[in-house]
Amino acid sequence: MTVDKAKRRVEWLAQAGILTEALPYMRRYNDKTLIVKYGGHAMGDDNLARLFARDVVLMQQVGINPIVVHGGGPQIGRMLEKMAKKSVFIDGLRVTDKETVEIVEMVLAGSLNKQIVGTLQAEGGYAVGLCGKDGGLIRAQKLRRTKRDPESNIEKVLDLGFVGEPIGCDTTVLDCFRGTDIIPVVAPIGLGDDGETYNINADTAAGAIAGATGAQRLMLLTDVPGVLDKNGELIRDLTVSQARDLQKDGTISGGMIPKIETCIQAVEQGAEASVILDGRQAHAVLLELFTEHGSGTLIRPD
Repeated sequence: MTVDKAKRRVEWLAQAGILTEALPYMRRYNDKTLIVKYGGHAMGDDNLARLFARDVVLMQQVGINPIVVHGGGPQIGRMLEKMAKKSVFIDGLRVTDKETVEIVEMVLAGSLNKQIVGTLQAEGGYAVGLCGKDGGLIRAQKLRRTKRDPESNIEKVLDLGFVGEPIGCDTTVLDCFRGTDIIPVVAPIGLGDDGETYNINADTAAGAIAGATGAQRLMLLTDVPGVLDKNGELIRDLTVSQARDLQKDGTISGGMIPKIETCIQAVEQGAEASVILDGRQAHAVLLELFTEHGSGTLIRPD
């Protein structure tokens, strides 16, 4: 046997070993619903976008029911700049007036949503683009935030315009795709009882859908490896109570707090578990699902 043939044989055996390790996990997730929140760095990198699409298609082809919920903050920002519309943020949330919410819907439910659909189909999948308004998928209400004035110590209500939060999900439209070859791709736009359109944080929308569908997993792709302890080491597994304790002692802080809250709410509303993982890592979703060690931080019921 030549050196090249011997090398190829080793590679083939390694690939067979990977498949053998993955098989029990494929069985575990067969016919299960997984909600994948897609955004951040992974969405902005063309190579990672293709790898992500390929991974989602593979999930569908091995019998999983993936649902992709996507963000698009940077893309919205660029479109607003092109239209000479200044963005104003309060506590990290974009103030969204009537004109802005129309642009947000155009970007999220229009060009960006269809771009993701196109990438999934280019990698061999079948996908359909939706937004939370379709079939009454996400009912929303105006998000109300308060902020205490440090000088007067008086709480003031912040008006963020057409920024919303989910108050209910009707999964009928998603149920139509379960068990088919079609991957739903959902833009986080909600519909109010008054018929108004609301821009919803993509993490929050994904969590609400995960709870309503009773998903096996909510997977939040982020720009960090997961929850880190005070020594900077990844925490691979947390119960809801443990996650709350880490918030109280300051281990979980800053931008990780709303992500943890989303994960906890999804679990409390019906999802079996939530995972925060690094979307910058190639094949992060597959590593989390199909390997023993996973790739992020799992949040599960007590």
